[in-house]
Amino acid sequence: MTDWIVLGLLGALSVASALGLLLSRNAIYAALFLVLNFVVGAVIYIVLNAPFLAVVQISVYAGAIMVLFIFVIMLLGAERLTPAENPPGLSYQRPLAIALGVLALSVAAYVLLARGGEAAATQAVDASPTAIGVQLFRNYVFPFEVVALLLLAAMVGAVVLTRRTE
Repeated sequence: MTDWIVLGLLGALSVASALGLLLSRNAIYAALFLVLNFVVGAVIYIVLNAPFLAVVQISVYAGAIMVLFIFVIMLLGAERLTPAENPPGLSYQRPLAIALGVLALSVAAYVLLARGGEAAATQAVDASPTAIGVQLFRNYVFPFEVVALLLLAAMVGAVVLTRRTE
């Protein structure tokens, strides 16, 4: 029972940090709210007995990627966010976003109510680094290689885009 209370509090904190991210008018504050969201996600992994995923979450997302985000924000001098105006042909986006959000919330509520709050019967998962590596390179070699090629293409594209033409 206490696990549900802890997960509920962590979920509320995650939603609050996501709202802080969305409603912040300062890009640095928004990035820091995103870091808080990543840290809460790592704590959720710890509660779910997946410490390896928690460490990866902190080191990769909250560490490396967010440092890059904050560096780019400060480099561009875009700390203050100004409200964007919709271009003339895109006035349908806000009502569509609200309708899709209500649809997503209603599906989530239906799933929770249909199950009656009971946890689904799941098998214990081995989340050790060795087991994750074996699964990754035994069952998911092709997707892993495709992601590697996509990252290589993105890196080459970034170099081409930043190259100055003389």
